[in-house]
Amino acid sequence: MDDASFNEGDYVVYPTHGVGKVASIESQRIAGHELELFVITFDRDRMTLRVPVPKAKKSGLRRLSSVSVMETALGKLRGRAKVKRAMWSRRAQEYEAKINSGDPVSIAEVVRDLHRNANQPDQSYSERQIYEAALERLAAELAAVEGVEPEMATQKLEKLLEAA
Repeated sequence: MDDASFNEGDYVVYPTHGVGKVASIESQRIAGHELELFVITFDRDRMTLRVPVPKAKKSGLRRLSSVSVMETALGKLRGRAKVKRAMWSRRAQEYEAKINSGDPVSIAEVVRDLHRNANQPDQSYSERQIYEAALERLAAELAAVEGVEPEMATQKLEKLLEAA
């Protein structure tokens, strides 16, 4: 079974939207052509996405990460933050690109780099927004991989960050 072969009920990750569930696989007639589509629902955003089956792989649609990939991502949270001296606008673009890559290891790097402990200076609004987006995306995939509620996954991530 190749990467672009999913079944109804499978949890999948779409790079720019995070974890969704294949609700169905349906055929639609579009511009005179019969097209098979994965219908993916994202409960948190109350959104439905239709991805043509032949374009699924190219779009970045993938299965949930393996446990070992998630362990690598969680390992990133234990590392030291790497904050570049570049202007915030440039760093923000890089962080957004990492989040939208859908790669849990890259997303974990964003979470690690933007996490603030109680003794650190306050974050700007945009830093906080990017941090929360990355944390939420990572927690959603961790929750799906471990079969727990997203809140539990978020707590696990925050404990790892506090211990680092």
